[in-house]
Amino acid sequence: MTDVVQAGLWGLVAGSALLLGAVLGYGVRIPQKVIATVMAFGAGVLLSAVSFELMDEAYGQGGLGPAAIGTLGGAGAYTLGNVWLARRGARHRKRSGGGRGPSQPAEGEQSGSGTALALGALLDGVPESAVIGVSLLQGGAVSLVTVAAVFISNVPEGLSSSAGMKRAGRGKAYVFGVWAAIAAASTVSAVLGYAVIGAFSPAVIAAVTAVAAGAILAMVADTMIPEAFEEAHLAIGLVTVCGFLVSFALSHV
Repeated sequence: MTDVVQAGLWGLVAGSALLLGAVLGYGVRIPQKVIATVMAFGAGVLLSAVSFELMDEAYGQGGLGPAAIGTLGGAGAYTLGNVWLARRGARHRKRSGGGRGPSQPAEGEQSGSGTALALGALLDGVPESAVIGVSLLQGGAVSLVTVAAVFISNVPEGLSSSAGMKRAGRGKAYVFGVWAAIAAASTVSAVLGYAVIGAFSPAVIAAVTAVAAGAILAMVADTMIPEAFEEAHLAIGLVTVCGFLVSFALSHV
């Protein structure tokens, strides 16, 4: 099996977790506190993966300069895209809509919000998947820790967002169509992460890895943590730490 095919398959595996979460979020009535708990766990997983996998790898390959520049660039690009989408109805795309806080708008409330939500999901998913392909450049083997971290965090993302889409009146065809498309985009992103980035120097690869790290970190802070703490209970911080430790343990096995 070629490395390109491997990259695509691992990207698909990680992206398929979004569909799994969507099935649970759309088809099962899950208490809001449970959704918040799962989202907090996923946030902790990604925070650890960014720290001990992506940033560590970027720093080891290119040093502090490319790592810092890439991280700021990724966070800045994500924020600009997020601001543009937020003005079109995707600000609360990961909100399940079952609590006291803001929720996703219905199409009748804000025209074009359905498209914005889909683009927002794409914006959230692409950096994670691209990193999976880039990880194959290190010794010809994918980083299973990165795949596991993305998979674990994708389940609550799909769960919460699809529950919010359902409450906003969007049907099955839209909800599952969005997440199937994002799973497919995850496959393509992983392939491009390997095939395109691999042609560059280690410093550039380090910067690109850091770009993904910055985008993921900005996404966690902007979309996952607010949903996790919307229905915060006393153990939510502990749950986040548990997710962090699970990912940390995987990276040191």
